[in-house]
Amino acid sequence: MAADNAKSQGPIRLADPAAAKAFVRDLLAAMGALETVLARESEGVRAGRIAEAMQGAAGKADLAAAYMTGLEAAKANAIALARFAPEGLEALKAAQKRFAAIVETNQQVLATARTVSEGLIKALADEIGKARTPLVYGRPSHAPSPYGRSSGSGPLVFSRSL
Repeated sequence: MAADNAKSQGPIRLADPAAAKAFVRDLLAAMGALETVLARESEGVRAGRIAEAMQGAAGKADLAAAYMTGLEAAKANAIALARFAPEGLEALKAAQKRFAAIVETNQQVLATARTVSEGLIKALADEIGKARTPLVYGRPSHAPSPYGRSSGSGPLVFSRSL
């Protein structure tokens, strides 16, 4: 992609219509690949297949870096893009709107999964804590801790291989 060339050759400068069209094509390809990864991740998390959803994490980071580099190059070359590839610039704007919606959906799915998992772990920790609290004359009682903590619960252990 042209964004990969920017890392090794400095900033991208679009000087002719062919370079502008190639740049737009490469940036749209990077956006499309990143959209596919985000959509697959969202669907996997929704279905509860977290390990499967996170398989593309390394590729996602590379695609996101290529997208950000391309976006910065597009901003730096906005005048050249408007002059040499106006239809490409319009395609980029439309793709950016679609991409923003996919990113927002992905963020909502991940936030929901995070909230649910935090709630489950908290409920589990509370249940474990209740089971370990001794009753003295029908009331919960805690033995004094040598570490100055009032909680008598031990560490919470869970399996990440589910």
